[in-house]
Amino acid sequence: MSCIDWLSKFQVLAGAALLSACSGPASAPPRAGVAATPVVANSPAKLAAPGKARSWTELRMQAARRIVAANPAGTYTGAVPDVLLAIPVLEIELNGDGSVRRIVVLRRPGQAGDTTQIAMDAVWRAAPFGDVSHLPKPWKFSETFLFDEQRRFKPRTLDQ
Repeated sequence: MSCIDWLSKFQVLAGAALLSACSGPASAPPRAGVAATPVVANSPAKLAAPGKARSWTELRMQAARRIVAANPAGTYTGAVPDVLLAIPVLEIELNGDGSVRRIVVLRRPGQAGDTTQIAMDAVWRAAPFGDVSHLPKPWKFSETFLFDEQRRFKPRTLDQ
């Protein structure tokens, strides 16, 4: 792809993002680093009910798999590329039933800042993550999102 083709595609995407940002009703921004419950279209993939995780390690793995299953078009499962576009890190706080209580951004990438919102939306689409009331508090875990050049991601937990 030539630089001119890439620039043209970028301008179209940037213009679309700008128009969509201006078209909705005005609302107060969330507190810095904390994501409010987004208005996200339902995932086209129907997820099975989450299983009961016996440990936080199991829950993190189950959550990573659910995030990929809920976002099939925006993820990759193969090898992580040598060069990544962005690496946002989120802390996901859960309610006892496994629903998302809040998301805190622990690391916002210096470039491709939109990937942070893509990752947050992916988490909301994948919830709930299963009953955690039997696990020790605090009911939260972090996930690192490894974005490739096509803005597809892989949860780092799947490589551990």
